[in-house]
Amino acid sequence: MKAFAYVNPANEKEAVGALGPSGPQGPSSDVRDRVMLIAGGQDLLARMKDYIAQPDRLVNVKNALDATITATPDGGLKIGAAVKIADLADHARAAALYPALVHAAGGVGTPQIRNQGTVGGNIHQRPRCWYFRNEEFVCLKKGGNRCFAPAGENQFHAIFGNGPSHIVHPSSLAVPAVAYGAKFRLVGPNGERIVDAGEYFTMPTMQNVRGENVLAADELFTHLILPAPGNVKHGHYEVRYKASHDWPIVFATVILAMNGNTIQSARVVMGAVAPIPWRAVAAEKALAGKPIDAATAAAAADAALDGAKPMSRNGYKVQVAKTAVKRAILQAGGIKTA
Repeated sequence: MKAFAYVNPANEKEAVGALGPSGPQGPSSDVRDRVMLIAGGQDLLARMKDYIAQPDRLVNVKNALDATITATPDGGLKIGAAVKIADLADHARAAALYPALVHAAGGVGTPQIRNQGTVGGNIHQRPRCWYFRNEEFVCLKKGGNRCFAPAGENQFHAIFGNGPSHIVHPSSLAVPAVAYGAKFRLVGPNGERIVDAGEYFTMPTMQNVRGENVLAADELFTHLILPAPGNVKHGHYEVRYKASHDWPIVFATVILAMNGNTIQSARVVMGAVAPIPWRAVAAEKALAGKPIDAATAAAAADAALDGAKPMSRNGYKVQVAKTAVKRAILQAGGIKTA
């Protein structure tokens, strides 16, 4: 492993300062590769051991960032980036208000990982694509000139987005965060800014193919802020290749705002199908004004996968994703599935 400097800031201001100075046009393009943040270290340490990440400086933000879950004035919750995933999964108030988020937290990794990993770390983990994780493949995400997935092993890659990089977003918590309409607090040398979770994650265009979000190299992600949920029903359904520790093949979060027994509006977000948490607007439109029943759920699931473009080995994901969306809707309505 390459030698590196280690900085242990005590607060946000010190942590931002440790990220390095900015030039006239902001941080240089390679700052994110040279200076990296570490909290739980579940992702970064593995990448360093595999020579995928070789920073010059590690900034330990475990003691600099908030590790609490507190109520907001509007009845929502403010979750610090340094909150352990296990603490979120066990938080009674979060479970009462945002069961889909807590469900997702409880399914992350193993008990050991959940007790070490943080909310901020899960939202910002790098792609799990085996080409990206193998030092011998210099793919687009690592500065190369091609994505190896279309002509290679693409069983778990994207069915939406059309490239040029076909990774899937790996975060379990980002999907329900988008579905609940969360906001993210970021802080940098020029102060703080608040970004909608749905606008935070970025598609891998050639101009931004090496990044996954709008976080600048001199900024910190500090909080996940959830609005009061209101009169909604919640559903979250995951499909995994195996029952032991694994990332979901496909999963879906569904939030339904109700008017009596009728769906007034919906938010449907899928995970592991695209390079970002994938909001299925067509499914949301299919649900509006309808009752929650098997026929409504099936129609919305079909709409959610309209436009999917699987590759040579991941066509099965289309049907699996339909099932995940359908069952998340039925779960939200309290309807048991087989």
